[in-house]
Amino acid sequence: MITLISIAVAMLAGLLVSRPARALKLPAVTAYLVAGVLIGPFCLGRLGVAGLGFPTEESIASLGIISNAALGFIAFAIGNEFRLSQLKATGRQATVIGIVQAVTATAAVDIALIVFHFIAPEKLSLPVAITMGAIAAATAPAATLMVVRQYKAKGELTDLLLPIVALDDAVGLVIFAVSFGIARAIQSGVVDMVTILAEPIIEIVGSLMLGALMGILLTFVERFFHSRSKRMSLCIVFVFLTVGLSMLEFELGGVHIGFSSLLVCMMLGTIFCNLCETSEELMERTDGWTTPLFILFFVLSGAELDLSVFRDPIVVLIGVVFLAARAAGKYGGTYLSASWVDCDEKIRKNLGITLLPQAGVALGMSVTAMELGADGSLIRNIVLFSVLVLELVGPMLTKMALIRSGDIQEGATSARTLNAKPH
Repeated sequence: MITLISIAVAMLAGLLVSRPARALKLPAVTAYLVAGVLIGPFCLGRLGVAGLGFPTEESIASLGIISNAALGFIAFAIGNEFRLSQLKATGRQATVIGIVQAVTATAAVDIALIVFHFIAPEKLSLPVAITMGAIAAATAPAATLMVVRQYKAKGELTDLLLPIVALDDAVGLVIFAVSFGIARAIQSGVVDMVTILAEPIIEIVGSLMLGALMGILLTFVERFFHSRSKRMSLCIVFVFLTVGLSMLEFELGGVHIGFSSLLVCMMLGTIFCNLCETSEELMERTDGWTTPLFILFFVLSGAELDLSVFRDPIVVLIGVVFLAARAAGKYGGTYLSASWVDCDEKIRKNLGITLLPQAGVALGMSVTAMELGADGSLIRNIVLFSVLVLELVGPMLTKMALIRSGDIQEGATSARTLNAKPH
């Protein structure tokens, strides 16, 4: 009972906060995140009233299955952007920009934090600096996708943005695995090439293979159903099933085998949209079903934001350096690579801004970094600080960039207004 009340309160809070956010012309994502902060452990949750907000981190973690499912549907939707017809036009540009901006963000943060290390070695160790550089590559696909959907963004920038965000996760996983392996080697003095090179490659290849298999299976099974509602339900079933399978972990010959749920579900969507003739209609119907799920996901994400990180001036200082260096790397790398592949000036100037949001993937990396002990705890707090800032500011910056590029047309988006009958 308490769980259902908590879910209802969370969704209601998100909807209520979205009203003043609309008046302030803020993206709905920002409103949901703020609502989460308000009902989280640092605000309403402090009252300790069961069902009224989230009093502890454990109460939020108990609903983790909702976040996992939401990320699966987000990745499934992004997979729809990899239609072969679209990739023929933007594939080369998206690939070059996606790889270059991730690498330059890592390089910029590595340089900035290594310099910080030499200035104040007692405050920031070399393993922390190297690991934070890898985490800088990750971008949040959820916030970006929600802004694009809310404002029905269409245009050259949007066509490039979503494939780049998807590719960014794969590149980020490789960079993080290599950098984290180096950080552990520096800390322990032992170099493990299996962890540094083999495991990340296995994870990416395995994720793509599992996603492709599920996509083929979904396309085959879909043919046996004719009702629109049943076919939509089948898509939902397969996303749930794919998310569950992607959580499997096991050891094989001393090598850890795991999957990235984002890559698996993205590949599910990619294969399905290219093999099924009616996939576009089915994905649109699935998108409508997931709206309440996404609201709840972002409210829970806001409740998870740890405001206590502001109490440590060292975390704040390193966090500011991290944010500045990452922004410079993302924007600079995007601008240069977009110039190399002959993108328009409006794309070169605005695309980098849309790649600043950061959340789930970075937080997942910070959990892995906890293996570094005290250094891992520092990494976790710095990432929490940056996610807090970027989750609240990132969607607004994305909206601004899409408006400047012409992909968002200012105007009424209210269903009530659009459906009102003339007097």
